[in-house]
Amino acid sequence: MITKGRVHKKSIGLKRAARLLAKAKSPSPPSVRIERDTMGEVEVPASAFYGVQTARAIQNFPISDLRFPRSFIRAIGLIKWGAAQVNGSLGLLGQKQAHAIQRAAREVVEGRWDGEFPVDIFQTGSGTSTNMNANEVIANRASELLGSKRGSQLVHPNDHVNLGQSSNDVIPTAIHVAAIEMFDRQLIPALSRLQKALRVKTRRFDKIVKIGRTHLQDATPIRLGQEFGGYARQIELGLHRARRAQDALRELALGGTAVGTGLNAHPRFASQVIRLVSREIGFPLKEAVNHFEAQAAQDSLVEASGHLRVVATSLMKLANDIRWMGSGPRCGLGELVLPETQPGSSIMPGKVNPVIAESLMMVVAQVLGNDVAVSVAAQFGNFELLVMLPVMAHNLLQSIELLARGSQNFAVRCVEGLAVNEQVCRNSIELSLAMCTSLAPEIGYEAAARIAKESYRTGMTVRQIARRQEILPEDQLNELLDPWKMTGPHKKSRGGKYKVRQPGKQRETR
Repeated sequence: MITKGRVHKKSIGLKRAARLLAKAKSPSPPSVRIERDTMGEVEVPASAFYGVQTARAIQNFPISDLRFPRSFIRAIGLIKWGAAQVNGSLGLLGQKQAHAIQRAAREVVEGRWDGEFPVDIFQTGSGTSTNMNANEVIANRASELLGSKRGSQLVHPNDHVNLGQSSNDVIPTAIHVAAIEMFDRQLIPALSRLQKALRVKTRRFDKIVKIGRTHLQDATPIRLGQEFGGYARQIELGLHRARRAQDALRELALGGTAVGTGLNAHPRFASQVIRLVSREIGFPLKEAVNHFEAQAAQDSLVEASGHLRVVATSLMKLANDIRWMGSGPRCGLGELVLPETQPGSSIMPGKVNPVIAESLMMVVAQVLGNDVAVSVAAQFGNFELLVMLPVMAHNLLQSIELLARGSQNFAVRCVEGLAVNEQVCRNSIELSLAMCTSLAPEIGYEAAARIAKESYRTGMTVRQIARRQEILPEDQLNELLDPWKMTGPHKKSRGGKYKVRQPGKQRETR
């Protein structure tokens, strides 16, 4: 205990008292350090690994709370790691510097320094601020690993970490790498889970016949398994689209440096770095066939976003259909029983809403908006550089993550727990006016239409009207109005006798 500079030696030992007294008298460490760049001096937090150009960006772009996601930081860390290894092997960097940069970049890849990436998405259109942010974090950490202080520039952010690179080729490369990994690790597994859940329901629901609907009006009977088979096929095609999106992103801009000429980069630099990154993420990558295309335009990002838009549209169809079929429970369609996840109303006790489906529908709305932003941004590839890369990165990567999480959640909390109200499905079929459709080939379209209109007018079923009018023998009428047999194609034999082909087992999609 220290009081007015005096130490109570009875309560603590002499050595400890001396240490406490020295600590009390020593000045607190500075909260900032001064760093310099080509524009002058800037104060940087003393504890920060980022440096002067990042500090300028923080001041210049106080726009939003949007930052580059973990997937992008990981990708840019992989690029810097590979660049240091290749530059070291080519003799362009000293081995100590190269190893220190590699180790620091690996820490960025692993997420150790995510808090050191504070630059807003709405910044310079090339993403230069974020590229320099990465260069500075890695340079300062590498300098520290070599025994120097942060800000010492023993390892220089431009001369060493950014060697052979430009923001103009690094940022688009990082977007591609991040998106490819997110497809592989997030969206494709999530869509696979959803497709599997839908295939299971396709088999389980195949014996349940219900009324079909077109224009929201009654149509001919279908099997619920057929309906779910359509959903499963949509998601199967969505998986194909996700893989095509990955393939569209395979070509990387790295190696083009500032404008696509490759100035200041070793001829073998890009191909060797790309080989290392490709091995790390487990996906075949390659250097751009034409670097001017790869940096002046981002058609590949538009294509990938377009595939996501189609996947999102499929999910809207699926979520909305299930929401409608589960409407009720007594005054709606009521064909499906959705899992109960939470109370649905703050005022109506006992109400349960299709909240998981609605959540997915809102995800879709956001993804469709993101696609518009990507498409608009892609129109600003002026001459040798597209200048809206950060906002394209944000929207594309967010769309992948949202669709992945939304699909996974919908599969687990909705589709896998779906049940059927079989009584509702049976009752609606017999009441449908569309039952007269199977009579048309035998009695003609107009006669069948008259039966439908009378059924609507009187409230009697099509079967009851047809029996009363004795339009066909009872056995033939029963055969034609069998709902199960109406879920498959009809045909006549050579002798002209009417036959109904039994529907086969619902074909699975794989």
